[in-house]
Amino acid sequence: QVQLVESGGGLVQAGGSLRLSCAASGFTFSRYDMSWYRQAPGKERELVAAITSDGGSTNYAESVKGRFTISRDNAKTTVYLQMNSLKPEDTAVYYCNARRVRYGVYWGQGTQVTVSS
Repeated sequence: QVQLVESGGGLVQAGGSLRLSCAASGFTFSRYDMSWYRQAPGKERELVAAITSDGGSTNYAESVKGRFTISRDNAKTTVYLQMNSLKPEDTAVYYCNARRVRYGVYWGQGTQVTVSS
């Protein structure tokens, strides 16, 4: 069955760094675009960063540009989100997303990131 398992979340002070990982299984990872979303309490889920299936193109929310980097390792079927210079407003549950046109969309269970001021 399809699984997306996020890890790497936690509590960090403002200005610190975290690296999130999302290990995928049960589908052809290398053919799916991958994304990270986040949802803060009382807010809608928002796209943070995305990467194409071959890793050739990325895009970011304006709020994280220059601080976050998305990457993937198709051999390890894992996508990463390196988060630097974290701010309290980055506090949210971060979700991994896999998407392939006409094939479907998959979500992970989420990992909590809390940034203290």
